[in-house]
Amino acid sequence: MPLAPGAQPWSIDPTGPAARIGVLLIHGFTGSPASMTPWGQALSWNGWTIRVPRLPGHGSRWQDMNLTTWEDWYAEVERNLRELLAKCDQVFVCGLSMGGSLTLRLAEQHGNEISGIVLVNPAVHSERPDRHLLPVISRVLKSFPGISNDIAKPGQDEVAYGKLPLKAASSLAQLWKLVKNDISKVNQPVLLFRSLQDHVVEASNSQWILDHVSSKDKEEIVLKNSFHVATLDYDAELIETRSADFIKCLVNG
Repeated sequence: MPLAPGAQPWSIDPTGPAARIGVLLIHGFTGSPASMTPWGQALSWNGWTIRVPRLPGHGSRWQDMNLTTWEDWYAEVERNLRELLAKCDQVFVCGLSMGGSLTLRLAEQHGNEISGIVLVNPAVHSERPDRHLLPVISRVLKSFPGISNDIAKPGQDEVAYGKLPLKAASSLAQLWKLVKNDISKVNQPVLLFRSLQDHVVEASNSQWILDHVSSKDKEEIVLKNSFHVATLDYDAELIETRSADFIKCLVNG
């Protein structure tokens, strides 16, 4: 299937000493690189090597997501991580929503290969009352109505699906379970952005993560002017600036 306009992956490989710093940015469930590319472009002004991949099943038709699992999404972000590790002296990973789930899983699995992580409204569970029925419901129904473009700022588009693919959602729940089981393995510095108004991911997710990671260096920044897709919202510049400062503070030498 052809990709929707704006759903293409984005990357840059500059030259010079700063290019030895790599940053991987991961979009969310049913979303696309459109939600992360502006952030990646802002970080690239520092001369860093940037990767904004498109997760399998995303950016085309929602039905394509039901043909994929969390293992497929993880394989793609891990492939990009290994590519950066081969080129760079230090690598940082940033994730939005489910991208935060995948970021945490990478941090659990790759340890000190990752120098720090940045999370924006990350998800590790859902408080939806029907969440326990998902494995059963997903065998009968293909989708539920979804929430896309949860953005306060007018005119923004994350190029996401308007439906929630249920088989894929059931697989996401399996990823969350693994992430929570191994959360104590996350000991990298953590910068976490949480929107005060988020209509997709509950605030309890961020609190649980901060309470359970082993990281000594962890900071939460509350975004007062953005909804869930804060990377495209009124606080996008704040995310870009503070994440750049976070990375600069952790760059060796």
